[in-house]
Amino acid sequence: MSIEGRIAEELGVRERQVKAAVELLDGGSTVPFIARYRKEATEMLDDAQLRTLEERLRYLRELEDRRAAILDSVREQGKLDAGLEARINAADTKARLEDIYLPFKPKRRTKAQIAREAGLEPLAEGLLADPSAEPAAAAAAFVDAGKGVADAAAALEGARAILTEKFAEDADLIGDLRERMWGRGRLVAKVREGKEEAGAKFADYFDFAEPFTALPSHRVLAMLRGEKEEVLSLELEPEEPSQTPGPSTYEGLIARRFGIADRSRPGDKWLADTVRWAWRTKIQVHLGIDLRTRLRAAAEDEAVRVFAANLRDLLLAAPAGTRATLGLDPGFRTGVKVAVVDATGKVVATEVIHPHVPANKWDQSLATLARLAKEHAVELIAIGNGTASRETDKLAGDLISRHPELGLTKVMVSEAGASVYSASAFASQELPGMDVSLRGAVSIARRLQDPLAELVKIDPKSIGVGQYQHDLSEVKLSRSLDAVVEDCVNGVGVDVNTASAPLLSRVSGISGTLAENIVAHRDANGPFRSRKGLKDVARLGPKAYEQCAGFLRIRGGDDPLDASAVHPEAYPVVRAMGKKAGGEVAALIGNTSVLRSLRPDEFVTEAFGLPTVTDILRELEKPGRDPRPAFRTASFKEGVEKIGDLAPGMVLEGVVTNVAAFGAFIDIGVHQDGLAHVSALSNTFVKDPRDVVKPGDIVKVKVMDVDIPRKRISLTLRLEDGAGAERAPGAPRQCDERRSGGRPPQQRGQGRGDGQGQGQGQSRGQGQRGGGQRQGGQGGGQRAGAPAPANSAMADALRRAGLTGGGQEDRRKR
Repeated sequence: MSIEGRIAEELGVRERQVKAAVELLDGGSTVPFIARYRKEATEMLDDAQLRTLEERLRYLRELEDRRAAILDSVREQGKLDAGLEARINAADTKARLEDIYLPFKPKRRTKAQIAREAGLEPLAEGLLADPSAEPAAAAAAFVDAGKGVADAAAALEGARAILTEKFAEDADLIGDLRERMWGRGRLVAKVREGKEEAGAKFADYFDFAEPFTALPSHRVLAMLRGEKEEVLSLELEPEEPSQTPGPSTYEGLIARRFGIADRSRPGDKWLADTVRWAWRTKIQVHLGIDLRTRLRAAAEDEAVRVFAANLRDLLLAAPAGTRATLGLDPGFRTGVKVAVVDATGKVVATEVIHPHVPANKWDQSLATLARLAKEHAVELIAIGNGTASRETDKLAGDLISRHPELGLTKVMVSEAGASVYSASAFASQELPGMDVSLRGAVSIARRLQDPLAELVKIDPKSIGVGQYQHDLSEVKLSRSLDAVVEDCVNGVGVDVNTASAPLLSRVSGISGTLAENIVAHRDANGPFRSRKGLKDVARLGPKAYEQCAGFLRIRGGDDPLDASAVHPEAYPVVRAMGKKAGGEVAALIGNTSVLRSLRPDEFVTEAFGLPTVTDILRELEKPGRDPRPAFRTASFKEGVEKIGDLAPGMVLEGVVTNVAAFGAFIDIGVHQDGLAHVSALSNTFVKDPRDVVKPGDIVKVKVMDVDIPRKRISLTLRLEDGAGAERAPGAPRQCDERRSGGRPPQQRGQGRGDGQGQGQGQSRGQGQRGGGQRQGGQGGGQRAGAPAPANSAMADALRRAGLTGGGQEDRRKR
């Protein structure tokens, strides 16, 4: 089957659809462009299908390249026959291909090769074929000191090495054993001697075992991290330990494969011992390596999926829009950094105020903020959610109450990644001469206006909405996150006259260099008046123009269509619609009654089919519409500002900050995120927490339990649940990854090291601002807002998930 045919079968679509998509991808088209503007060619494949297609195409082409290399290698050895070639060509995975190639793979001289060179292969094959022969007697005939075979025992040892290699290189057998071990095996973790105290964060895995197929990704990654930190010893057991002595089922399968059985013949015992030796010293070791790789890969895939989904939700969060905004980057000793940006995001004023301890210049700070708000017609106040955020939120509330005439609205904003942006080369170029600390306030203000436009300036891995990201494959994670950013940016569209170079570089067909060229052209020649003007940009050729034009918006330009998502290549279709309606194109835009009176099939041409025409009509109704939700804010309860203010039974409003496999982390305005375990998200069974909540969602929650010393909060979205339920005897009190060392990195402010520490966030941004160094060590700190279980069922679920307590980091900011 061809690559295209196989992908079509996997996706459940026609092969011609896949072929069309592959041709477009190979021709330099991007997934967003194909999904939006080549629907006729692919017969409506959507962006999710195209992303999967792209990944499978990459994998299968790598598989074909490896297949060709293996065929060449075996052919050069003179060992390629028709049967072997057919088996190699039939291999449908990289693992199967490597199993077949293993006997022919060049390797260092093995004991089996040395034994063959000593002429012992006939002995090995003879004993396997005829167990009625007495092994020692048969071996005596092969003793040859000149060939290094000193006696019969040495001959039998060589024969055993040959058979061991034979068993271990049987591709069909190894494939069967691998799948059996995957289905029946389990991962066993034990604490290393003397590491109990130092590795307390991994305490849930000090004596732990769970089947491979039942292990969630976060648990696998936690144990692998524990092994890496030399706290845990991991073992892959093929199956539950048997209570009865005798050979394992795996040994039985090997023996059956080669016709070995105990029939009281002289050679039966020697052959059984050889099977046991092959299994325990070679095959089990080989499969253990394979399955460890498979476990890690599966865990990484799931962790990457979660990270990508959370990143998508964060990037597509509701923008406050073009409204003058005052950004506050909270702090105590070094003060609150203030930046005012106008409706376009341009910085118009900066200040540093000291309302909190030790300066306590509250009234002076209020006067400064009131003056700035009045001078620059500020509408919104964006408050970073790091240390001193609630104190600063109170300051903003006081400002609003004392100056109602200003009409201000305050919003708490995640400052995750702000320090990464502040210290970046782009920030230096964008905000030259500005102090690094003030740049953070600018970023906070802008990300309220337009989260997508501001967050694309930061490496996605530094935004901190994943789990165990520092343990993941860099290539796999970056590829997935870059795809998410690309899809989000192109799904929303970009104003070419206001967009930054980082934002433009995420547009279909535009590289980093081309984005800088666009900005340079704009700076030198003024705003673009039409999409055609893009063709004057240095190095922006026809292909790049084709790919990017539909995603770039020009508002107030020469052609009203340039502000829409209609691609320039389809402008003739719109003009035909205008002619049919008896008016100009401009009269069509936004005119719902006229547009709905038009019949789409009348405008279908050879180049533009019904899907494209339908898209055009829909776009003309609401040109340049933003697919993101309407902007709204959560209201934190007055008087509830720290964890000590919480009490079981309180119902509060909060914002979902991160979603992991085991639940959702929610900011309720007390400097610590609470955790609503997956079992507390709905009255019905929830397989994936993201089916219920997503980052940025505003939700009502009930406080179930509060552990002040450990700074842990348990929440539920099931408001009818009773609070403060007793735990079952022996049930753990905490429900997260702390002691496993694997904290889903959701939390407040990311310690302003923004992703440089393992697990990333802790308690509301209390790390050193500049470098992400955590005094608690890598991966060992307290995660913000971790809850205690609300009832015994939840506690038991959390125990099974490996989500129990750990130590608190000593982290101080400013």
